[in-house]
Amino acid sequence: MRSTRSRLVVAAGLAAATAVALSACSSGASSTENTAAADLTVGSVDLAAAGCPADVVIQTDWNPEAEHGHLYQMLGPGYTVDAENKSVSGPLMSKGEYTGVNVEIRSGGPAIGFQQVSTQMYTDQDIMLGYVTTDESVLLSESAPTTAVFAPLDISPLMIMWDPATYPDAKTVQDVVAKGAVVRYFGGSAYMEYLNSVGTVPAAQSDGSYDGAPASFVAAGGKDAQQGFASAEPYIYQNEVESWMKPVKYELVNDLGYEAYQSAMVVRSGDLEKDSDCLKSLVPVLQQAEVDYFADPAPVNTMILDLVKQFDTGWVYSQGVADYSVKTMIDEGIVGNGPNSTLGDFDDARMKTFYDAVSPVFENLGTPPAQGLTVNDIYTNEFIDTSIGLPAK
Repeated sequence: MRSTRSRLVVAAGLAAATAVALSACSSGASSTENTAAADLTVGSVDLAAAGCPADVVIQTDWNPEAEHGHLYQMLGPGYTVDAENKSVSGPLMSKGEYTGVNVEIRSGGPAIGFQQVSTQMYTDQDIMLGYVTTDESVLLSESAPTTAVFAPLDISPLMIMWDPATYPDAKTVQDVVAKGAVVRYFGGSAYMEYLNSVGTVPAAQSDGSYDGAPASFVAAGGKDAQQGFASAEPYIYQNEVESWMKPVKYELVNDLGYEAYQSAMVVRSGDLEKDSDCLKSLVPVLQQAEVDYFADPAPVNTMILDLVKQFDTGWVYSQGVADYSVKTMIDEGIVGNGPNSTLGDFDDARMKTFYDAVSPVFENLGTPPAQGLTVNDIYTNEFIDTSIGLPAK
């Protein structure tokens, strides 16, 4: 039986994390020369002139997948794959033009021993940007403070799914729980601590034994509910889990009131001022790359599938999942402009509401936010180009 995604969300029960050096992701993980850049002419965006490093290193939170498509969209010709260290590097492009610097995209999850990206960024100072969800920014604000500068996902794809044949009348997680279902999830996930605290999922009906594999869900015969990602598991369970092969229904955790920004792109808070000039030019490039990816995702998805094969971490990712992911992200508003016409900005009211809701949860768990922390410390819209957005549907 195949394993599905096993990305941890945030371990809310962890004590403040200490940086642990991991030999598999040292600063020398992928310092590969990209000779192709020498033959390219810098286009209208000159990131080198803007003060960006010669190699912009980005740490993701999982294996290559469609949710990361905007990053791989930026890779130019002649990119180099480092299969041993699960990274890829090459000329950083914007709208088909060279920007004067290279980009290195590093895989997370198994490639970094399932280390939290915030902690990894403090372990390896070569990393400029990393994928960090809002609750992780709050949780690790004392030991590994980060500030988000771009939100590639407007809504988290994290969801709770169930068997519609077992619960034919259920429309929400609460409907399923009311029928006695146990919700299986990754133990220590912050969102479940929140759902327990507000009574959406009683603690007695939450089971933190999920390990990313479908075996327990299948064995329960539809009785249990389970966490997953709306951009992957519904397709996988219906089409690729041979012992299931039927639809599931789900509700997004975002719709349960836990409105974190999943996989926001962050910098170390102490580097924000130093990197400011670069970010003013780089963040709009990130925005444009996402617009370009969703306009024509097929070429980048081919690259992603090839990288998954070369990295060979044991994780399976198919063309069907990639295609489903792109469609679902758009259809569900997981990727979108939000309440305005701009891609990648943070909604101030939403951020404050989330911060006010999650902070007491962490305090009760003995892992409070850093003393004096405010919501404005964990994100900024300063570098967003408000003119860049996905076209209206």
